[in-house]
Amino acid sequence: MKKYSSISILVIGWVLFAPSLHAQNTENVQALSLEQIWKIAEANNHQLKLSDLNLQKASLEVLEAKDRLLPEIAVGGDIKLNSRFLIYDNGLFASPQDVPVKGYGYGLGYSLNFSLFNGGRERRNIAMKKEEEIQKQYEAELQNQSIKYNVAAAYFELYKFLHFHDFLEAEIDTEKKQLTLIESLYKNGTVLKSDVLRISVKLSQLELSFSDIEKKIEIARQRLNILMGREAKNELTINYQDIVKTGTITDTVYSDYIDIALHQSPEYKMVNSEIKWNELNIRQIKATRFPKISLYSNYNYTYPQISFYPYSNDLWGFGQTGIKAQFSIDNLYKSKHSIARAQVISHQVKEKAEMKKDEIYLQVKEAYLQQQQALESVETAAKIIAKNTETVRVIRSSYLNQESLLTDLLEAENNLLEARFNLTAAQTNVKLTKIRLLAIVGIL
Repeated sequence: MKKYSSISILVIGWVLFAPSLHAQNTENVQALSLEQIWKIAEANNHQLKLSDLNLQKASLEVLEAKDRLLPEIAVGGDIKLNSRFLIYDNGLFASPQDVPVKGYGYGLGYSLNFSLFNGGRERRNIAMKKEEEIQKQYEAELQNQSIKYNVAAAYFELYKFLHFHDFLEAEIDTEKKQLTLIESLYKNGTVLKSDVLRISVKLSQLELSFSDIEKKIEIARQRLNILMGREAKNELTINYQDIVKTGTITDTVYSDYIDIALHQSPEYKMVNSEIKWNELNIRQIKATRFPKISLYSNYNYTYPQISFYPYSNDLWGFGQTGIKAQFSIDNLYKSKHSIARAQVISHQVKEKAEMKKDEIYLQVKEAYLQQQQALESVETAAKIIAKNTETVRVIRSSYLNQESLLTDLLEAENNLLEARFNLTAAQTNVKLTKIRLLAIVGIL
């Protein structure tokens, strides 16, 4: 009996303390700020890791291009079986002269080739690879700005839903107390049965909305975890109780944002870099019309000597060192259309640069005005909350005095709840539009 009693006590103790232990573990999860989440995302986000690998690849391509400036040098050797060495000095159908040579042979030597002039193609290729590396750097910057904005959007979405969760939870508690009061009034014959039904319906709707918000919170947490490069099911809490500081619309004027964007925007830098690359490409194609001049050298030991007369069954060495030149005449006319095509592409890129400038102007203007609109929405929502709070207080008092209808009270409460939603949404929108604006100009 004592054994079973001990087990029962342990089970009951586990049941009683397990919830508190779970709550303690949940509380131990550190609440993260947006800046902390940005740092985690910069270190672990898969897209940023891919951008970093692309940048490493571009750096290695520059080194590969530099390697082509080095001379080409090779060593080689061979071993072979020789057939009979027949010389047909009197024609193919006459008896040949059988020159005595060894039945086997071998060779060992080196060859070297060093480009002295190639129209500057190798060095220009290095410059083009460097420009491609710069483009990859701008792409990485753009990707980083985009990820930071996406993280901020997910963060403030979670922030907003957590506040909605608290609003609904408080509203449900209030409505439950109000339902208990109305049910007692109904029992006393003060109100009608329809009032009890109406507030019961509202309570059901609030509980349904509460369930929907909980699901949205779970999705927002998963999205934020994925952007941070973590497992989707990881525990995540944020400092959503901190008030979002909205600032003012006069922090930086629109013209300053434009100036910053034209100097800092990764997208605009990319198109300018592409212009430079295409100009180098035109010069690279034109360089095919120039001759190629190179220094060469080779030396080989061969056994036996059967390359020159008189032949010998001895080891012999022979080499050459000199300068050779090659001029491709066909490139004088073949390169004509290639150059024309490269020039057309260069003009296209320059037009794209102008289009990108117009696009940046429009994006900055749109984000700037959206920030102004969001700030105005915050002021309006705050005024509406103050007004609706007083309206709910007055109507609730008059309803209890049987001077107004329950439908008026429920409508006023719904308006107040909606105003609280709108204020939180407007506050987060102010911060998010600011972040979007900084991402567009390239200083996020």
